[in-house]
Amino acid sequence: MLRLGFPVIGVTDLPRAVAFWTSALDLVPLPEGARPTWRTLAHADGSGRALGLMLSESPAERRPRLHLDLFVDSAAEQEAEVERLIGLGASRVDWDLYPPDPDFVVLADPDGNIFCVVDRSRTPSGPA
Repeated sequence: MLRLGFPVIGVTDLPRAVAFWTSALDLVPLPEGARPTWRTLAHADGSGRALGLMLSESPAERRPRLHLDLFVDSAAEQEAEVERLIGLGASRVDWDLYPPDPDFVVLADPDGNIFCVVDRSRTPSGPA
């Protein structure tokens, strides 16, 4: 049976990406399968794999067709998490496709990979 695994992000600096994403999402790098070109990150609570990091020579896309959405439960939490992520090395993206009154903030990781911090209290589908 086919099953969905986990997202994989291409990065140019694997140690920097491991440091950013483990701190950003409270993940831990798994020792098994670690290679100079690959790291698997898992949930710190032991509940399973969460994210793959793969060394890549191609640049991050300005408008990727696929990206990560990170969820928060309120506007205050969104603001706090955006600032925390910027403190870890993320940067704000000058996103020209924001709708009026957006429920998301577009950031880029230290490699330039785009991701969003979404306030689920304001999304059209409602809180999770």
